[in-house]
Amino acid sequence: MNARRLRIEGRVQGVGYRAWMVREARRLGLSGWVRNLPDGSVEAVVAGPEPAVQALLTACRRGPILARVDHIQEDFSDMPEAEGFDQR
Repeated sequence: MNARRLRIEGRVQGVGYRAWMVREARRLGLSGWVRNLPDGSVEAVVAGPEPAVQALLTACRRGPILARVDHIQEDFSDMPEAEGFDQR
């Protein structure tokens, strides 16, 4: 199991990015959470098997159809406390 903290920048608020990410993460069987930040970016903690984490990271670079992802900052993270993937 691997865990990553992501900060996704671009046009990622008001375009359904968090709801889209919840669906993708749950489809891949990942744990964690996603939330909006006051500066207009999105923050997420994602945990699970490395192939699934990488699949989500690849998908996050595209995002939902109305999003525009300019940059993703990725760092290692502690494992989330709860199972499942939630929007905060």
